[in-house]
Amino acid sequence: MDISVEALEEAISIRRQIDALEKRLSAILEGAAPRPKERTAPTRKKGKLTYAGRKKLSQLMKARWAIRRKAAGGPSVGFTPAGRKKLSELMKARWAARRKAAADHGPGPGRRTFRRS
Repeated sequence: MDISVEALEEAISIRRQIDALEKRLSAILEGAAPRPKERTAPTRKKGKLTYAGRKKLSQLMKARWAIRRKAAGGPSVGFTPAGRKKLSELMKARWAARRKAAADHGPGPGRRTFRRS
């Protein structure tokens, strides 16, 4: 941004006139009540949600996930009791097989055995 010397001198002159006028105005209004400062928007701390805001956000997210579940092919709420029982049996069998393999072959690679002397 190139500003000529004449433009700078004119800007300085205007600034001086403004300063002089502000001094005159403050002298006239010296006995009057002070004017209020310029109000700015109240600042809020970032990351803080109100209770109502959290509730609204929760409702929006629940609606969003309901739409996703519906698009995926119906509600997938969780396992049925029979499904949970079957999964539990499969996991028990899996861990039993791991325990048996560990007992047969000792600890796997990277595992340490701690013995007291």
